[in-house]
Amino acid sequence: MSKTADRLQLMQTFIRIVEAGSLSAAARQLGTTQPTVSRRLQSLERQLGQPLVQRSTHALRLTDTGQRAYERAKALAAEWEGFEETLRAEPGLPEGLLRVQVPHAFGQEHLIEPLVQALQAAPALRVEWLLNDASPNFVEQGLDCAIRVGGRPEGAVVAIPLASVPRVLVAAPSLLRGRRVRTPDDLAALPWLAIATFYRQELRLHRDDGEATRIPIRPVFATDSLYATREAARLGLGAALLSGWAVRDDIAQGRLVHLLPRWRGEALPVRLLYPNPPAPPARLRYFIEAMRRSMAAPLWPDMLTP
Repeated sequence: MSKTADRLQLMQTFIRIVEAGSLSAAARQLGTTQPTVSRRLQSLERQLGQPLVQRSTHALRLTDTGQRAYERAKALAAEWEGFEETLRAEPGLPEGLLRVQVPHAFGQEHLIEPLVQALQAAPALRVEWLLNDASPNFVEQGLDCAIRVGGRPEGAVVAIPLASVPRVLVAAPSLLRGRRVRTPDDLAALPWLAIATFYRQELRLHRDDGEATRIPIRPVFATDSLYATREAARLGLGAALLSGWAVRDDIAQGRLVHLLPRWRGEALPVRLLYPNPPAPPARLRYFIEAMRRSMAAPLWPDMLTP
């Protein structure tokens, strides 16, 4: 094996160690033994003249040098993959492992079908689908990319807009008995549910003609879960401002009533994030395009808006 090939193998092993979280897991993914992985890591550390990871009985932690080395190694690996791809007369389907962080509700209910279609069309591609609503830490979690709903991109990342999520006002029919909701001011008299990630003490609404208003509320129930909020709304505990895609079936089937259809909450942007500066490898570019196609249609069809 040439020195260049040997260094490439050491670099790829180091990337796998970081992303797998342990030497044994990296060995399983690479189809080799833990002693072999350990020797490659030691060899890379000798070549660089500095330790890259701190070893303990429970976990591996990157040193400062290791974190810089991982970021650079990812960039070099992506560049090498792109170089190989340009040499192929007919580039093949993407292969390898992608670690993707997605929001709990959106990642389970809206993205699984396009993910399955993408995987079925590229049999050599594998995906670890990590459900987490927190801001991604690409290095510590070994992530290739993350999909976020709402919030602002943080750190040195590339943010690709995919869609926006309209939010609509809903309540169970049982909650509305004896109550009239004809204007935004009528909303303040309702019991409310809050998704603490996006709203808690007030509703910020806008009408389809551009008029905006703010309505103070005192939630009887607050959570960070869209699913929990939706279920509590179905059971009549309170009204809620929820993502249109999550409640359209409930509205169509009468489990929830769409309140003040001309008024909505501020739409939440959906973005795909990946670390900058590494150029995305072929498997990530493939995944990005699959997600773009899956969100080409509106997430709140106009047909449901009276």
